[in-house]
Amino acid sequence: MRSKARRFILPLYLLLGACMPVAPSNETATRAATATETSSSLPPMKSFSVPHPYAPVASNTDMARDFLDLSFSLESGRPLPIFTRFEGPITVRVTGTPPASLAPDLNRLMHRLRTEAGIDISATSGQNANITVQAVSRQQIRETLPSAACFVVPNVSSLKEYKAARRTKQTSWSQLKTRERLAIFLPADAAPQEVRDCLHEELAQALGPLNDLYRLPDSVFNDDNVHTVLTGYDMTILRAYYDPSIRTGMTRNQVADRLPAIFARINPRGQGGRAQRLAKTPRVWIDAVQTALGPGINAAQRRQAATSALRTATAMGWTDHRRAFSHYAMGRLLQSVDPAQAQDHFVLAQRYFGTRPDTALHRAYVASQLAAYAISAGRANDAIYLLQPHLDTAARHENAALLATLMMLRAEALDLAGRPTEARAVRLDSLGWARYGFGSDWAVRAKLREVGSLNPARGSLGAL
Repeated sequence: MRSKARRFILPLYLLLGACMPVAPSNETATRAATATETSSSLPPMKSFSVPHPYAPVASNTDMARDFLDLSFSLESGRPLPIFTRFEGPITVRVTGTPPASLAPDLNRLMHRLRTEAGIDISATSGQNANITVQAVSRQQIRETLPSAACFVVPNVSSLKEYKAARRTKQTSWSQLKTRERLAIFLPADAAPQEVRDCLHEELAQALGPLNDLYRLPDSVFNDDNVHTVLTGYDMTILRAYYDPSIRTGMTRNQVADRLPAIFARINPRGQGGRAQRLAKTPRVWIDAVQTALGPGINAAQRRQAATSALRTATAMGWTDHRRAFSHYAMGRLLQSVDPAQAQDHFVLAQRYFGTRPDTALHRAYVASQLAAYAISAGRANDAIYLLQPHLDTAARHENAALLATLMMLRAEALDLAGRPTEARAVRLDSLGWARYGFGSDWAVRAKLREVGSLNPARGSLGAL
């Protein structure tokens, strides 16, 4: 999906990373990498079973506008002249050296695509599969695309074939006329959650939209990387994408003419919703956020970029999740130099994220920071209060890494409050989720130490 590394934005500091389509020479969709190993000494890994996605809260007017902007542009801004998708049944095969978690996660995802998005997709072992998911080492991925953790490419079925055809029209998304054969490259040696997140994001773009929009609060098609599994909004977009009234080769205007009837049929609750019509996100804000939270520059330059992003958000008059994210980024970058000011920004982020269900996961991230600060200040009961509403949110969004982090924080707060028995139970329960979210024994134990260091009885303030 994106050869420009973008999985850095939110998870660089808290959890994981994501993907994005770009222009011909770097049009590949990618995701930034993290380090893991195998684990044997911790409790058994936990995993999610039945999905519980929220229905989209956006109006159909907004969803139609989003659909067009997602489907007729690449993330770089390059316009796409025609609509493309698979026509007919879609088959998926897995090659390479897949981890044990990949098959069940792929099966669950394809079941959701069939039942929620109405896409005729199934597994196959045949070499003529429409989509090949090849599990390779992270080293192989980095040797091919140094900033990527995973990516998807049209018109190839293996990494070897991609290397031979890269930087040609064959693998160019902007030159694509129809989707018949694509390959997704995933890291076989990453944490289970990272592999799954790559799978969701890359398969979503293999099937559907190639763009990302910061204005979307509850979607994987968003560069902020808050959501890493397909949401109810995403499934509705994909259901529209495969509606029989549109087809490959249509122009933007032809698709636009059909969208009102499509969304009225597949999302009737969105008919009466009030359109937000959020303003387009200016490039200056995007560049500032990506500079602030991206790799390759020093801390002072990051803070300067974050300040620029916040100034832009303020000047634009935003009161939506993008204003909130600007404060969140500022808070993250101030934590090590001015923790009190960082907390002021987290409080503002929480205020601007509001109470809508489509920003619930954002609020869970912010709550983890507010709770960490409360623990470091010895305010155990405040931390417990802050964390409680967000445990179910992390579970509902199938974010095991966030869920484990919230549970570890809760355990630390319970210890600080003089409730060690409860703390031990919560901490033990967190480890199974941490196995899925962080993958390796050392990574899980490092997270435990990091959270433990927040407790003033054990250590000093640390960042999650």
